[in-house]
Amino acid sequence: MQNQINHQKSREFGSLEILAKQVVEGFITGLHKSPFHGFSVEFAEHRLYNTGESTRHIDWKLYARTEKLFIKRYEEETNLRCQVVIDTSSSMYYPENSEMNKMEFSVNTAAALIYLMRRQRDAVGVSLFNEKVLLHTPCKSSTIHHQFLFTELEKHLHDYNKTKRKNTNVVDALHQIAEQVHKRSLVIIFSDMMDNANNHTEVFNALKHLKHNKHEVVLFDVTDKKHEVDFEFNNRPYTFVDMETGEQVKLNPNQVKDRFNKLKSSQQNELKLKCGQYRIDYVEADINKGFEQVLLQYLIKRQKMI
Repeated sequence: MQNQINHQKSREFGSLEILAKQVVEGFITGLHKSPFHGFSVEFAEHRLYNTGESTRHIDWKLYARTEKLFIKRYEEETNLRCQVVIDTSSSMYYPENSEMNKMEFSVNTAAALIYLMRRQRDAVGVSLFNEKVLLHTPCKSSTIHHQFLFTELEKHLHDYNKTKRKNTNVVDALHQIAEQVHKRSLVIIFSDMMDNANNHTEVFNALKHLKHNKHEVVLFDVTDKKHEVDFEFNNRPYTFVDMETGEQVKLNPNQVKDRFNKLKSSQQNELKLKCGQYRIDYVEADINKGFEQVLLQYLIKRQKMI
């Protein structure tokens, strides 16, 4: 599969849909050459006309070419409904001045998912949040809706100054989104899960709220694994800055690496355990491993739901 893309294109305003197309086409080409070639990534935009149905939506142009009656498929006939939820808090713009930060990874992957869903005639909506829900769109499958989603996502590739010092409020956001997504859907969440809630139970209850509404939930825990999990830094003093609060700490990473690793491992294991208990799919999404890891997980989940 294609693991590398031109990251510079992801920073150029107006290129998000083009990038999404390139990622998806490369991904599908890779699927055809892999053990996963059985996945269906194409769906017809028409279905055969059934005797007795209204003739209102018959595609007469297609009939002229084929001499067969087909009905145009519309939003209510889509195969799946998917709500893509993205955390846009300041910590998601880490690492700064790098080839790829967590926000770029999440937005670019979300765009690729939208493009893939369009090919599959699925309905998709997008929710963006930091301290509050910034955007929530219903699931639709129209071209106009897709263009709107690409435009809104693209804005957040260039909005760090507007979101600087914005905390994450996963709890309130997920509760609010759970109340707004009425029809059974696949809910895909991109977040680094750095919520300031003191009680982790509140975060898990918010995730569980989505399950109570019979949604299927996939949580992509977006990380820069090299630095945020493995804590791999050079053996010299650094000034670490909290991107959400601005708080600064000066230290040598080697002095705290073991303690940090144990704490981070404990937090991740707790999150994995709780997600397992609630039947939520937990996936660690390393921003250095490309977008295919997410697209493949989506297809696996989709195949189980359809």
